[in-house]
Amino acid sequence: MRKARILYKNQEAGMLIQHDNGSFTFKYDNSWISDESKPVVSLTFPKSQQEYHSEFLFPFFYNMLPEGSNKQIVCKLNRLDRNDYFGLLITTAKNDNIGAIKVLKVE
Repeated sequence: MRKARILYKNQEAGMLIQHDNGSFTFKYDNSWISDESKPVVSLTFPKSQQEYHSEFLFPFFYNMLPEGSNKQIVCKLNRLDRNDYFGLLITTAKNDNIGAIKVLKVE
């Protein structure tokens, strides 16, 4: 199981988990849900106590991944499998990301 903290404008909004079977779960932090001034991370994840589950990486996070030659370079330099989407996400979306979302690996 691998975990990553999801930050919105450098504030922890939730947790993304890749389970051993390859499926994914996203869950908001309780403090994020209880604060009405905090926005949703994505329109596909309404603020809720519920956990969101998917057999594959959620499209919102998948669309943050590099493509083409950029993906090849990142994979080669970081020794990542090209199909390791979670690994790509935690490698690239911690610093080099457009928008308010950052993804930080939980050790």
